[in-house]
Amino acid sequence: MSDFQSIATMMAAVLDDEAGSITPPIVQTSLFAFENYQAFEDRMAGRTNQSVYTRVQNPTVAAFEGLMAKAEGGEAAVGFASGIAAITSTLLAFVKPGSKIACVEHVYPDTYRFMEQILRPFGIEVSYYPVEDFEANADLLANFDIAYLESPSSVVFTPLNLALVAEHAKRHDTLTIIDNSWATPVFQNPLAQGIDIVVHSASKYISGHSDTVAGVTISSQEHIAAIRDLTLPLLGAKLAPFEAFLLTRGLRTLNARMMQHQATANLFVDRLAALPQVRKINSPGANAVPGLTGRSGLMSVEFDDSVDIPKFSDALSHFRLGVSWGGFESLILPARVGLAQAGPKNSMQAFGVSPNLVRLNLGLEDAEDLWADFEKALNQSAT
Repeated sequence: MSDFQSIATMMAAVLDDEAGSITPPIVQTSLFAFENYQAFEDRMAGRTNQSVYTRVQNPTVAAFEGLMAKAEGGEAAVGFASGIAAITSTLLAFVKPGSKIACVEHVYPDTYRFMEQILRPFGIEVSYYPVEDFEANADLLANFDIAYLESPSSVVFTPLNLALVAEHAKRHDTLTIIDNSWATPVFQNPLAQGIDIVVHSASKYISGHSDTVAGVTISSQEHIAAIRDLTLPLLGAKLAPFEAFLLTRGLRTLNARMMQHQATANLFVDRLAALPQVRKINSPGANAVPGLTGRSGLMSVEFDDSVDIPKFSDALSHFRLGVSWGGFESLILPARVGLAQAGPKNSMQAFGVSPNLVRLNLGLEDAEDLWADFEKALNQSAT
């Protein structure tokens, strides 16, 4: 299990800073020099671990990676320039032509596009299954090399019994990878439940301030070494020192922020359930599945046909229209916008998301103010 509660306490010692800095210093350099020839040769031969080049190694980035490994209960972590960079670099480190991936339906749209537009043309077979199939069919993964999971899944937020799926996967020697951005280490620890690799879009709750684009992967030393040796240096999607500094700042307040997000989400779930215009609320709470200990502020609501979605969206004051989530500000993303997205088919289109569905990111504003805004807009949108 992770020891998330102790992270704030250990912050001051992260970089062993002799100057006594309260925050980890930003080591803003592209390269690191060596004192002599022997030190240089020893590092290049792998006999030492001195930093060489910030594209693959940097002390500020390493500090963040160490904290994320501890938070998720992993042995090591590697940071990336975006969440999709973490996902793609992790997958590419473990696939080859002919590999077979079992992926959950309603997966993050860009993950879906990556699998369909890059992996499939390179001879990697991807099959999509409902969450329920991963749980109920113990032999679903018998012929798959990788199971790519989200719990809960994107947009419709269906949670997954991770321990059960991990048990099925290990029986068939299938590598399991999960995106844990929604729950964060505060509410879910997939590695402790037997999942092999955890990825995060650190742009979301880990950052918490909508000012950073980043990703991170956490796993065993062996799996992280495979990523560091292959896709991190050769694809070059490295995490920058300043972004790592901002993410470390975000980790300091993650627990407090997630508790506030949860409190607001609980209020909305209770009140939404009483509204006649609401067909369905997609928001798994604590103990919805084993190992899920809380509810984040990201949910979706499916309205009936009496709600004019564009009119509702434009009537909101505190909720802004926008992609992403996890910051202070509250946002909405109507499914109709996602379904209208130009370009190759995305996962919303592929898996039949209702056009009456609206995704809500409940931020850190006053919960009663948010609810009053939501209710007013809903009343104004009646057709």
